Amino acid sequence: MGVPARRLPVSEVRRAQITSATIVVLARRGFAGTSYDAICRQAGLSSKRLISYHFADKEELLATVARVVREEEAAFIRRAASGVSGVRERLSAYIRGRLDFAAARPERVRALRQIVCNTSEPGSDGWPAGLFAEGQREGAFRAFDAEVMSAALRGSIEALALADDPRAGAEELIRVFDLATRPS
Repeated sequence: MGVPARRLPVSEVRRAQITSATIVVLARRGFAGTSYDAICRQAGLSSKRLISYHFADKEELLATVARVVREEEAAFIRRAASGVSGVRERLSAYIRGRLDFAAARPERVRALRQIVCNTSEPGSDGWPAGLFAEGQREGAFRAFDAEVMSAALRGSIEALALADDPRAGAEELIRVFDLATRPS
């Protein structure tokens, strides 16, 4: 006899239901159109009080959505980087992983963008600036401002992520940042 599947407490299931509905509403209606009423309709909830019961306020709800989306995106990046070594290869895997995520989960990308553009939620956790700095220490990358290069890469990925086919530009973007970071 196998191990029984772990059942999530009702509160975790309800939080996930509200979070998923919020992602859909943000992606489809934008930040201004994301009201508790709209979330309730999307989630099939009978009362806005159910949202207030599970989240202290809209800020906590949006922070939870941002965390969930970023965790899902990180899983795509980890899969892309599985078995990859070397900073140049990890940079390529990062770009592919982010664009694979955008192609597979466009609503999540649009929802996160709405949150980042309209709240104090940070746009990034600092990655890939750390990888750029690591590559410079190892001599794999030329000298440059890692924060500036990181911002340029994130901006490029975010622009491609909103395209009809985010993966279409992946190889060109990898080539651009490979050339931009090469030691002289």
